[in-house]
Order: sequence, then structure tokens, then C-alpha cells
Amino acid sequence: MKALLSKQPGGPETLVLEDVPEPVPGPGQILISVKACSVNYPDVLVIEDKYQFKPPRPFAPGSEAAGIVEAVGEGVTQFKPGDRVLGATGNNGGMAEKALLNAATSYPLPAERSFAEGAALILTYGTSIHALVDRGHLKAGETLLVLGAAGGVGLAAVELGVAYGARVVAAVSSEEKAAAVRAAGAHDVVIYGRAPFDKDQSKALADAFKAAVGPKGADVIYDAVGGDYADPAIRCIAWEGRYLVVGFPAGIPRLPLNLTLLKSCDVCGVFWGAFTMRDPDTNRAHIAELFDLWQQGKIHPRVTDTFPLARGGEAIAKMARREAIGKLVVTMD
Repeated sequence: MKALLSKQPGGPETLVLEDVPEPVPGPGQILISVKACSVNYPDVLVIEDKYQFKPPRPFAPGSEAAGIVEAVGEGVTQFKPGDRVLGATGNNGGMAEKALLNAATSYPLPAERSFAEGAALILTYGTSIHALVDRGHLKAGETLLVLGAAGGVGLAAVELGVAYGARVVAAVSSEEKAAAVRAAGAHDVVIYGRAPFDKDQSKALADAFKAAVGPKGADVIYDAVGGDYADPAIRCIAWEGRYLVVGFPAGIPRLPLNLTLLKSCDVCGVFWGAFTMRDPDTNRAHIAELFDLWQQGKIHPRVTDTFPLARGGEAIAKMARREAIGKLVVTMD
């Protein structure tokens, strides 16, 4: 079978398409014929050895996939060959013609949903439901500010915020992205410039956030961007607000901790991958809720571009440039 491999640390241009042995499912695993594998920001980091986990090389990037079961390992009773499934591959392995999934963290793909949609669900919406429910304790009627709102996790946070009855303010970097978040249900939009910001630019962005969220401030801030955007965002937080640290594509920020005292607010880390291992039962309940919301039409995994396996590096490069709206998916057609 063919796989897109990282054989040395580097950017997407270092990935190579090669033939590799077909994996064999062990106990509790299923082997799938991959039909679609979505691209996420960790894929940008893992091939450069900048992610929390460094898998042994060679490895194929891609942490979530959808496909058809070909074989099941010992102890697997919930799936059989021929089933349509989606699931997380772990930290890698999805950009290949076949991949192993943990049966316990895989789910049937509804017949009316495409493989591309299935590959775009778990990581982004799983991250966002954990962030908003477990870490942000978002309630109906509260105001939610989402930074990087047009990306995969950002759009998921916008849709879930709307589904939970919050007033959602989406912050994005272009008019094209603004249109996408409005279509996802955002009640208001802030368009920001490209960092780095000087002092005046940072203040102007803080003022724009404050105007959008209103005089009370943002009860929950979902920050999937970091960098110079974090300081202006936390300046608009409400009394006893919750600031969710989700990711750092713009760099790791230094928050002014005096503001956390003045606003009596919480700064909450969101590490969905570790959460799924530490509390699998709650995670499965979240995923079940996501399937219900999907069926009700309240969330819609948005796939905006697809790439064949040989061009998977181009998809990762587009993610690295922060040009993606919604999800990018690598297909095996």
C-alpha cells in the first residue's frame, strides 16, 4: 500500500509517497481502507518535531480518518469487514491507503454522510465540545468570543456556541472568512489584521473586541490563535470569565496576569487528546452528543478543499499558512 511519509524532520515538502507493508490489526484494533483523512494543525507541527508527541519515523501524518473496515483484531465485536467508520488514528497514520484505528474510539459513519465529512468531525468538534462544556462551562445567554473562528476548531466552536444558546462573536482575518462564520451562525464578526501588532494596534484590536462583545464582556473566550491576539482578547473578558487556551498558530503568548486578578477570570488549558485518554467515558458521551447535533442539522463539518494522497503535503502547507477555512481533507480516490 502507499503512504505519505515523514522520514526526516521538516516542512510539507519533505514528505514522500512510498510503498509500505500493510498493517495488521492487533487486539482491540480495526484495519480500514482509508477513503478520507482530514488535515489538522498538529500535522503541521508533528512533521517538524514540534508537537507534544514525536512518533518514530517513518510515519504518515494524519490523526483522523474515515473508511471501510477490512479486518478486525482480537476482541473486536462492534465492527465487521465492510462497515463504514470514522475515528482517530492517534497522532499519525491517516495519510495512507490503509490505517489502524482503535475500535473503542471509532464510530459508525451514517450512510447519508460522505467519508470526507466523517473525517472532518471527531478532532475539531471533539476539541470544541470539551473546551466549551468541560472547561468553559458555557451557558445559554452568555457571550462567546472565538478567535480563529473560520478554522476547523473555530467553526466547530461557533456552531456549538450557537447550538448551546450563546451569543457568538467570531474573530477572523478576512472578509472571505467572515462570510464563512456568518454562514455558521455567528451573531457578530470582528476582522483583525495580521500580527505582529504594535502597542496602538493592540489597543485598537482590544477596543474592537470590547465593542463587539458588549459592556459586560465575553463570558468565554475560545483562543485557537495565540500570539499577539491573546492580550487584546483577554482585555474584553467578563467578570469571572473563562479564557480557553486551545492552540498557538500565531505563537505562544504572554498573558498579562494582572488582568486575571482584576477580572477574577480563569485561564483554562484545553488538551483534548489527553482528556480522551484520562476520561474516555465522558468523551464518548460528548461524541454521542455531536452525532445527535449532526443529525439535527445543528453542526455541519465543512470541507472546503480536498487533495489526493500524493498532494497531501500541499494540504498541510495550506494549513501552515493559515489559509484554511473549515477542514482540508486528503482523499484516496
